[in-house]
Amino acid sequence: MATFEVYGGKPLKGELHPQGAKNEALQIICATLLTAEPVTIKNIPNIRDVNKLIELLQGMGVEVQRHSSSECTFRAKNVDVEYLTTNDFKVKAAAIRGSIMVVGPLLARYGRAYAPKPGGDKIGRRRLDTHFLGFQKLGATFNFDTRENFFTLEGKNMQGAYMLLDEASVTGTANILMAAVLTPGTTTIYNAACEPYLQQLSKMLVSMGAKISGIGSNLLTVEGVESLGGCTHAILPDMIEIGSFIGLAAMTASNITIRNVSYPNLGIIPDSFRRMGIEFEVIGDDIHIPPQEHYEIDTFIDGSILTIADAPWPGLTPDLLSVFLVVATQAKGSVLIHQKMFESRLFFVDKLIDMGAQIILCDPHRATVIGHDRNMKLRPTVMTSPDIRAGVALLIAALSAEGKSVIHNIEQIDRGYENIDGRLNAIGADIRRIE
Repeated sequence: MATFEVYGGKPLKGELHPQGAKNEALQIICATLLTAEPVTIKNIPNIRDVNKLIELLQGMGVEVQRHSSSECTFRAKNVDVEYLTTNDFKVKAAAIRGSIMVVGPLLARYGRAYAPKPGGDKIGRRRLDTHFLGFQKLGATFNFDTRENFFTLEGKNMQGAYMLLDEASVTGTANILMAAVLTPGTTTIYNAACEPYLQQLSKMLVSMGAKISGIGSNLLTVEGVESLGGCTHAILPDMIEIGSFIGLAAMTASNITIRNVSYPNLGIIPDSFRRMGIEFEVIGDDIHIPPQEHYEIDTFIDGSILTIADAPWPGLTPDLLSVFLVVATQAKGSVLIHQKMFESRLFFVDKLIDMGAQIILCDPHRATVIGHDRNMKLRPTVMTSPDIRAGVALLIAALSAEGKSVIHNIEQIDRGYENIDGRLNAIGADIRRIE
């Protein structure tokens, strides 16, 4: 288990280039299973979860040609579906949550699929009902072995259908969409997730020959086609990493420019940071955050305490609430952080309280933060990263605290952030990786 030693309290200065979007990459890579033709993907983040998914596809027989650390060509010409019944597949697929998205493409192309109950962050209950209810609407059947935690799916005679998703699940929508593009007939998906990741996946599928209308809305209509061809696709910059860097700059009073952020695809994220009092300038497609000694949290119009809450797109992504919570600890004013989606994602606040933050955990979904306005800096401490997003939030806290902090279990951070220590050290941080 690797560890970060973080020597904080130093302002940073320089440029940061965001990696490709993790959540988009997981969908896009699974989509390569839909065709026997070559698919080239650019701007792939070189992170643990994505690399494990690529290894998983290689085990299934997908040819992967690496052109660089961020560009690969995939060719799923000879997929071995039987490999999915092996223990090797079960162990590897169970380690990453993105593995569940191989099911839709395999059902569509081969009429059957297998999947273990996937792993991922320990942030509370993350049910898969939306995926399987959607497959059932298309005519697939499934069996769940509770002893093996293993799903077996059959879908040799699927037909297009109308469905109203029980929740606007991003991975659920992606999985059903990938199954629908090769399913005969018309499939209508209502209450579909419409995040930029889904828009990107839809545009990629259209470039491969799929017929999808309603892209960018919560109502997708798919006309099934017989086969798809190859394409070249570039992944968007990671909006979660961009938001993390904005929060880092504010917490450490740093002078940071984030390059090529694809600003129109950031949605409400920039305005949410502005409500936290953080000033920044948009220059072309770059975001420049100047050093700020103080930033003041906004209130609602009637003067009541501001609430920052997650919501389906175009609402605020839940993946950034951990960063907003940490940023609030050094702001002037108070804020209620409401994490609606996951009931265990705020439990990392005990580490921040140990560092001197004033936080009241109201319940598993809500925390009130009373900002210090930098009158009292966070104290260094020893902590453990519980998940990807809490991990980077703790790293930001450690970088703002004067002295040496230790963060264990940084493999969680590596799952979502590419060479985060190397990139931040290049602009003045002092982070030491201890293997």
